Amino acid sequence: MGWIRTGLTALVMTVALALPSSVSGADWAKKMFAETEHDFRTVGRGTKAEYRFEFKNLYEEDVHVAAVRSSCGCTTPTLTKDLLATHEAAAVVARFNTNSFIGQKSAVITVVFDRPYFAEVQLKVGGYISTNISFNPPEVDFGQVKSGQTVERQIEITHRGNRNWRITDVRSHCDDLQVRLDRPQLMSGQVRYRMTVRAKESMPEGDINEQLTLISNDGRFPTVEMAITGQVQPTLTVSPAALSLGKPKPGEPVKKRLLVRGQEPFAITEIRCPDDRFQFELPVGRKPLHFVPMTFAGDKPAQIAQRIEIVTDLPGGKTAKFIATGTIQGDVAVAKEPTIR
Repeated sequence: MGWIRTGLTALVMTVALALPSSVSGADWAKKMFAETEHDFRTVGRGTKAEYRFEFKNLYEEDVHVAAVRSSCGCTTPTLTKDLLATHEAAAVVARFNTNSFIGQKSAVITVVFDRPYFAEVQLKVGGYISTNISFNPPEVDFGQVKSGQTVERQIEITHRGNRNWRITDVRSHCDDLQVRLDRPQLMSGQVRYRMTVRAKESMPEGDINEQLTLISNDGRFPTVEMAITGQVQPTLTVSPAALSLGKPKPGEPVKKRLLVRGQEPFAITEIRCPDDRFQFELPVGRKPLHFVPMTFAGDKPAQIAQRIEIVTDLPGGKTAKFIATGTIQGDVAVAKEPTIR
């Protein structure tokens, strides 16, 4: 079979929400999560099956996760980060334990927050762990990939118990993946496919956390899920990506230093910031690492949440963005729906 396009494109939207004004706002924590349920559908025994419940601190206060727990041993939850400053993001990673369990399983993951207020959010997962199908290796892991690079991985899919079992289609929400299936190999009581998965050069920078859905002629379990992981290394990064200004007094300058790193030498041509309270010193020359001194000074009480963009001479005018947040001390009127300029 030739290359299969996997183009079911997902649309992601970002929404600004109100600050939690009191403990009575019980849903403030749930608003941080993009999703609270996931169906693994059918996965093979021993294969990797994980799902990331992403959440983002939408509020001025720090958010702290005190604990995560699961109602069933079939699912193990872990946290990527437990303390989030304003606008920082993290994830609760739910791992389906396909080595230890079989059949239909489900679990409720409880995420416990103790700051800025106590709250609990419940995340639901479920799926069917099949003993008939297996993958070798158990996932498609592209590892570290340079931006703009094409990379391929091969995997063997084995189905036992029915020589008439066939894969009829492969689907994904990611347009940047391609799949090629070789002809099925028929053996005693089993069918084996060799599949090649390609990450195209258009794969966006950042973590790869995708899934392939295998469509088969099995009337009872027509779909099987496969994990796709890896990371496309960014050509340009700025650190810290979320810069804290702290709580300076009016008129008190805050000095910080940014680290801007690229995969090849570059020059910083411009720093775009509509707030003239921020001042930057542009470094001179082309090199793979730049230090950018920054000074902030505000003359009256205010809450700060400013997005800033660093522009370079890399092809396409490659940019790196970060956000600076803080509070100038004094009586600050807190908006019910804060916006980021």
